[in-house]
Amino acid sequence: MLTAYSADKLFTGQEWQNNSAVIIEHNLIADVVSLNDLPASIKVIQHAPILAPACIDIQIYGASSKLFSVSPSADTLYTMKAHCNNGGTKYFLPTIATNSTEVFKKGIDAIHEYWKSGGEGVPGLHIEGPWINKIKRGAHIESFIHSPGMNEVKELLEYGKGAVKMITLAPEVCAKEIIDLIKSYGIIISAGHSNASYNEASDFFKDIHLATHLFNAMSPLHHREPGLPAAIMLHPEVMVSIVADGYHVDFTMIRLAKKLMGERLLLITDAVTETNDGPYPHELKGDKYESNGILSGSALTMIKAVKNCVEQCDITLGEALRMASLYPAKVLGIDTQTGNIKKGYKADLVFLNEKFDVLNCV
Repeated sequence: MLTAYSADKLFTGQEWQNNSAVIIEHNLIADVVSLNDLPASIKVIQHAPILAPACIDIQIYGASSKLFSVSPSADTLYTMKAHCNNGGTKYFLPTIATNSTEVFKKGIDAIHEYWKSGGEGVPGLHIEGPWINKIKRGAHIESFIHSPGMNEVKELLEYGKGAVKMITLAPEVCAKEIIDLIKSYGIIISAGHSNASYNEASDFFKDIHLATHLFNAMSPLHHREPGLPAAIMLHPEVMVSIVADGYHVDFTMIRLAKKLMGERLLLITDAVTETNDGPYPHELKGDKYESNGILSGSALTMIKAVKNCVEQCDITLGEALRMASLYPAKVLGIDTQTGNIKKGYKADLVFLNEKFDVLNCV
């Protein structure tokens, strides 16, 4: 049965169209037509001022007082999914920061449990640390941080086969054999929490083309020591996430990075949730979270990040939407299935009003 969604303004991921309808069949996009050309036999399920590709968040730690590392279960993932949907996000990578191997394994178990119960929208787990640089640990627990050994890495990768989607690590603390081993499992590797020099980072980026939260927890951009940020921004292929809340990165620096990087800059929430349990207590301080007095995560949704990019960073709405949908889809390798409103793509859509509030996400 054919159904349709319609909008005053539809962003396909490539262009804006006025008064358009998206025809859906079996959760796939059958066609995109003018609302005037929509057959009367096809029922419009919902109309909105703005319709766009749904967001994808590749780094979120928890929601609604459930931190995934503290409560690694299918129930927590369902809670996170509901929170993400309310913020315009269809797909997300639940993330566990530097922790014990036992906690990572419990997170892996929860992913499998979630999938087995029919849960959707979770391509896999993002492990951030513990193979990072202590100097750039941020709010990460120092006692867990270390350089990895081959046996440790292989055991975790075997246990997490199919469930671990992404690992953030510091290139300078990981041997090349370790990097090659992780790559052999088809896992996305990202450089982060790193004090790498410009040359160290440039060497790493010969094979790996992704980095985590630009400017945060990395060697600084300095006129005599350009560091990791310069290696990221000057490389023609490296993509990097950024936290657009005005606390993690000043909006002026986001504008600068966007001008230099164009389509290689993408949004994440890096969002945590209020909790007093576990090694990472997070307390809401205004519009951000702190752990033990250190900035530890955002209170963003993806659509709020989009709104900030438009209102604070002089980025067009269409480009900000791509930063939240198409570009993360490219990182995950699913940009031929989602991230555009196009015939044959999945019907992953977000409905917005004129103020960019989320009306629905399907």
